[in-house]
Amino acid sequence: MNLVLIGYRGTGKSTVGKILAERLKMPLVNLDDRIIAQAGMRIPEIVEKFGWDRFRDLESQVVVEVAKEDNHVLDCGGGVILREKNVAQLKKAGPVFWLQASIPTIVSRIKDDTQRPSLTGKSFTDEVADVLREREPKYRAAADHVVDTEGKSVEQVAEEIIRLFEK
Repeated sequence: MNLVLIGYRGTGKSTVGKILAERLKMPLVNLDDRIIAQAGMRIPEIVEKFGWDRFRDLESQVVVEVAKEDNHVLDCGGGVILREKNVAQLKKAGPVFWLQASIPTIVSRIKDDTQRPSLTGKSFTDEVADVLREREPKYRAAADHVVDTEGKSVEQVAEEIIRLFEK
């Protein structure tokens, strides 16, 4: 059984995932890193050259691969929930934990991230708000557990997930 982390960028998936992997003695699999390795280019380059649909196709391929693995912490990209087939695969792989944070917190955490191109072309804060509004129902539907990361240390978030995972 895997432990699956979903949520918008800046909610702590990668940082918490590292702690979870260490404490649970499970390998960490970052889906975006797998996509980058398979494509041989960074995400902004994939999107610029081939478009978002091609990136999402690559993401779906990687989801199928990692869902077959066992006893891993899966750190998923923020948009993985946009395709129902991805959600179905991830739910089969193990319990899905949705990490949440407020819009101001997310913006403060990811404002300097240059690895992801704009999804909407709007101001950064407006884009985060709009994308979250669109994705929240999908995150909610995919999640077995909702973990609010607001005002908590990454260690506290990891402990909360471990308690839920070991039940």
